[in-house]
Amino acid sequence: MTASDKALRSQRLNQITHEPHSKLDALVKAHAPFETRASFARFVVAQYLFQSELVALYNDAELTAIIPDLPARCRAEAARADLADLDTEVPEPVAGAVNKPSKARALGWLFVSEGSKLGAAFLIKRAVALELSESFGARHLGEPEGGRAEGWKSFVRTLDALQFTAEEEAEAEQGALDAFNRFTVLLEQAYATEAEPA
Repeated sequence: MTASDKALRSQRLNQITHEPHSKLDALVKAHAPFETRASFARFVVAQYLFQSELVALYNDAELTAIIPDLPARCRAEAARADLADLDTEVPEPVAGAVNKPSKARALGWLFVSEGSKLGAAFLIKRAVALELSESFGARHLGEPEGGRAEGWKSFVRTLDALQFTAEEEAEAEQGALDAFNRFTVLLEQAYATEAEPA
């Protein structure tokens, strides 16, 4: 089977995550993160929780050997700085974080995390209406060094070129699905902890 007979790995990952991705988009819209700064701060809490859980993957030696600029791609510190800008406490970790996944499963998680930077291009424009920017309150949505499109293309080129066994393919797919499900859990948690209006 030649590469052209088989959809690229990144395309397959996009296809299998279409449903959870759509559900997550709808959930984000339902929480209206761009209506007020307080609501946006809840959204940043979810982003920080998710990114902080992936710090070990972004700094993993085996993964960095495959993607040399991986550590620089992590957005946990940017999200933490956003929380400080928004006078929001750094949240406690939420049980159930990804823990020492296989290389293939980890790449599935990173596929979702890196892909979200493309959507962030639209989100940062909405954050501007709240007087937030890439240097205040919405840093984690900022343009990565070298540009969003190029950063994504280089990640996908590397991912698609890796030789995987059938088992590893399945692990990568599961990792991507798990990442969407996890962010959904963290988003719900972030908005559930919001003080009830009096």
